[in-house]
Amino acid sequence: MVEPQQAPRWWQTRLFVIAATLIAIIPLLRPEIPPLVDLPGHMGRFRVQLAIADHPFLKEWYDFNWSLIGNLGIDLLIIPMAKLFGLELGVKLIVMAIPALMVSGLLWIAREVHGRIPATALFALPLAYSYPFHFGFVNFELSMVIALNLFALWLRLARLGRVRLRAAIFVPISCLLWVCHTFGWGTLGVLAFSAELIRQHDAGHRWYKALIRAGLACVPLALPMALMIFWRSGDHVGGQTTDWFNWRAKIGWMVMVFRDRWELLDIASVAVVLMILVRAVRDPSIQYSRNLGLSAAFLLLVYILLPRIVFGSAYADMRLVPFMLAVAVIAIRPKTELSVLGTWVLATLGLSFFLVRIAATTASFWIYAQTYERELKALDHVPVGARLVSFVGEKCYGDWTASRLEHLPAIALERRMAYSNDQWSMAGAQLLTTQYAKAKRYAHDPSEIVTAVQCPREWWRPISTSLARFPRDAFDYVWLIQPPAYDPRLATGLVEIWRDGTSVLYKVDHSQPGPVVSDVELRAPVFRQH
Repeated sequence: MVEPQQAPRWWQTRLFVIAATLIAIIPLLRPEIPPLVDLPGHMGRFRVQLAIADHPFLKEWYDFNWSLIGNLGIDLLIIPMAKLFGLELGVKLIVMAIPALMVSGLLWIAREVHGRIPATALFALPLAYSYPFHFGFVNFELSMVIALNLFALWLRLARLGRVRLRAAIFVPISCLLWVCHTFGWGTLGVLAFSAELIRQHDAGHRWYKALIRAGLACVPLALPMALMIFWRSGDHVGGQTTDWFNWRAKIGWMVMVFRDRWELLDIASVAVVLMILVRAVRDPSIQYSRNLGLSAAFLLLVYILLPRIVFGSAYADMRLVPFMLAVAVIAIRPKTELSVLGTWVLATLGLSFFLVRIAATTASFWIYAQTYERELKALDHVPVGARLVSFVGEKCYGDWTASRLEHLPAIALERRMAYSNDQWSMAGAQLLTTQYAKAKRYAHDPSEIVTAVQCPREWWRPISTSLARFPRDAFDYVWLIQPPAYDPRLATGLVEIWRDGTSVLYKVDHSQPGPVVSDVELRAPVFRQH
């Protein structure tokens, strides 16, 4: 049902869409490096990608080979962006585009489906800053927000009767989206099929015929299936697909969809979104669109069926949650029975919700930016090409507020082309793998994570084990970033050259022996206290 023609209200104007899109980038203006957990690690890989041909020592440490995989979004975009703006600013500009594109995509979809942007759609905009975004799944996020805008284009071309044109342009577009990240391509397919199913049924076809016709209409999106088979077949691909139907985790991802810094605010924000979704079922003055309602239901089914780990990549199901909720929210619209005052109140509350979340995220990112700047001063003392091993403190059971320091060591690789032991090394998952044999078990992620004690069901090592056992002949510098307390004897043979609080940069004195510590001593309480 499309709203009757009338003068657009303030939240339905182009000016509002532009303003909301620009507001979405505010939290990212201050940080020099967007404080997203995995992003520094990706930036380190981008530096190797851009510089390995000119620096032979990088070839000794890393193997980088271009191949056609469904995870190349920013890896490709950074090539021209780095030439124009430099690597760090280029990455920042791309990352800033992600929340902006999510806002524009949601509002565009809402307009195509409802005829006008409903007041309730504003409650979906805060999901532009969700837990998967904070985690730094940037290729995934970029592909998903592009998929939202492409879905809006899919709907628009169908509304205009340009179905043949749509088929022609979506063949190459779907391939490009798959190259950005497979998840975005898959999500576009789900959204397009559900919308086409409703369109065919509304055109007078019975459901079974509508299913067939919808499937045929989505054939232009199918070519990347061949690319997927090529990518994921062969001995070069590693990683398991496991942890199915983990209901506790799936419920947890829903609760943590806004997880950032302030737990009470983040959980209250989830409650606001859920309240809107429930109200649409019970309140006679608002309703769900059949089109987007079915899309949200399909995404919910995908979420239920997705395992937590796909091809060795964790948090596969968690990443879908904010997009599933956002589509469900923009599926809601007020009925004509709702008064003008009622729609104004809904729009004002939705805008207020959006602005509160933007303000909170801006403050949070400001604090993270200060932490990054303080810790990265250590790099002023690291020479270009240094053999650096880093250890970042972590808790076995993390607080709601994550440190976002886990992959900060990669900035040493990005800025100083120093070795970073935090790079992911899984064949077929990304273009870079580590090959620094002397580093042994301290060559790649998660060797950079250290804890006070051995954590259950984790690969992380205690700080005492890492300091005592890392191969000192393989490294010249040791960078500890907010580590747990450790016995000073474990720093034997290490010369302190920079310190800020508990964070410290050591130079390895290869003329001095390291600490002689038995496994029994490493487990003793003396090594758990400083």
